[in-house]
Amino acid sequence: MTITVFTKPQCQQCEATKRRLRDRGITFETVDLSENPATLKQLVQAGYRQAPVVITPDAAWSGYRPDLIDQLAGALATADTATDTNANANADTQSALAIDGNRA
Repeated sequence: MTITVFTKPQCQQCEATKRRLRDRGITFETVDLSENPATLKQLVQAGYRQAPVVITPDAAWSGYRPDLIDQLAGALATADTATDTNANANADTQSALAIDGNRA
């Protein structure tokens, strides 16, 4: 899952957002809007007026939003648990088939 944080220099809300994402164990990419004027223009045209802008596969927001970061962390934890459960179920199925002498 790609998460991108669009920031600007000396932005306290940007730093707080990145810090909270890191504290929650969320991996993200950072784009400095002062070095990417075309991207800044696109975000403004999309209606964003405040940094940071956070884009995830399922959501987007601007400003420091600890509530949405925590929600994202919860969703990622749930997705990781589901992935682990499915991987374990697949491994168990493969083991059972191997024991029975059957091959998938």
